[in-house]
Amino acid sequence: MNYFELYGLPITFHPDQNVVKQQFYALSKKYHPDFYIKESQEKQEEVLERSTLNNKAFQVLKDPARVLQYVLELKGVITEGEHYVLPQSFLMDMMEVNETLMELEFDEDQGKLDILKKQIAQIEQALNQELEILTKGFHYEGDNRENILKAIKDLYYRNKYLRRITESLAKFGK
Repeated sequence: MNYFELYGLPITFHPDQNVVKQQFYALSKKYHPDFYIKESQEKQEEVLERSTLNNKAFQVLKDPARVLQYVLELKGVITEGEHYVLPQSFLMDMMEVNETLMELEFDEDQGKLDILKKQIAQIEQALNQELEILTKGFHYEGDNRENILKAIKDLYYRNKYLRRITESLAKFGK
């Protein structure tokens, strides 16, 4: 059973957060291990398993980045350990960013750092806007669905790449 089925939701990149919370609390009450203390060991294990599933579902469905990854995995669009090749144009843009990062490691220049942070923020904003448009349109059935999922996958990996750069940027000035 996937997390959406558990919560009675359609598979979507934008689950209704009110329903997610309501279902989490309802299932937390229903499957709280303390209520099954007098039940058989088998029943207690089943309840603990359901409780754990509920907690995992909530952790994923309340976090947009994790929902994105989860839906792509559910749809078989991405797999763990997959080696996805980003488009050459994106990698060329990132080469310039990485060169600036290397320069900053040797010569920390606050002006360059600020410019780089702004540049990365602009790239992220553009990717997130495109991602928002594509994920909002995902629930529609049709011939274009596979192409939309491929485009979302590409944006997912671009964002993942940018997160690593943002983590590197966060190390400066500490």
